[in-house]
Amino acid sequence: MAKLPPFPGTTGRRDWRTAFDAIKKLLANGDDTTQVFRIMRALNVGNAPMNYARLIATEQGGRIAYDRVELAQRFSDPAFVASFAPGTVGAAYRNFLETTGYSADGLVEVSRLVPSEDDLAHPYAWFGRRVRDTHDIWHVLTGYKADESMGEAALVAFSYAQVGGLGWALIGSAAALKSMRVTGSKLFAKAVWEGYRNGRKAKWVSGEDYLELLHEPLEAARERLSIVTPVAYLRAQRELGPALASYLSTQKAATATAAPAMAPERIAA
Repeated sequence: MAKLPPFPGTTGRRDWRTAFDAIKKLLANGDDTTQVFRIMRALNVGNAPMNYARLIATEQGGRIAYDRVELAQRFSDPAFVASFAPGTVGAAYRNFLETTGYSADGLVEVSRLVPSEDDLAHPYAWFGRRVRDTHDIWHVLTGYKADESMGEAALVAFSYAQVGGLGWALIGSAAALKSMRVTGSKLFAKAVWEGYRNGRKAKWVSGEDYLELLHEPLEAARERLSIVTPVAYLRAQRELGPALASYLSTQKAATATAAPAMAPERIAA
């Protein structure tokens, strides 16, 4: 695979001071999604050229890159989201939006709270937006809950296996390590490690044409992409319960203890 030049104007250096400050704040408040983007900007240096090169080397990647579809715009269109047949990936995504209260444009707004090159008219920036905008589609495909700390941490590990980037690795590792002290067990950590292993086994999801994938039956898409059932994660959900599965979110853990209805929370995007 050809090596592409770095993002213009970047130093290529990782900002560990910012990353450690952000992870400290994120572990103290898992609802502070802004810290996730601070970590990504600080540590995922060189990721965009690497993944963009990988995309255009695939069979469909050249066309996908040439079309340069802005997925957040599509995913924020109610008519587009309503168009998918029952049982498809798109229908599952529609249900995800309805049940969590999340939105594609909401994630965009949070990401813009941290200065970055994401909005630049550049192929690497476009690929970065593509990864950001498909995060919730990955929740649907993997089965990891978005309104739960453990589900987000497991998907972060899955994402690290798929697209690299030390930001993903730092968040997943830190959440898993702290979970052993908070929960008194290794169940949460094992679910995160399983997420990484499942990401390694799966086909490269970032190379998919998402406008086609959304029309595919969900179970068929999972089988084709080799996305397996997260056994350790489901076991941890059962044994830890909602409160400990969302130990990073004070709001979520308190709500889970008080009543079965739960408020949205996310530690990664």
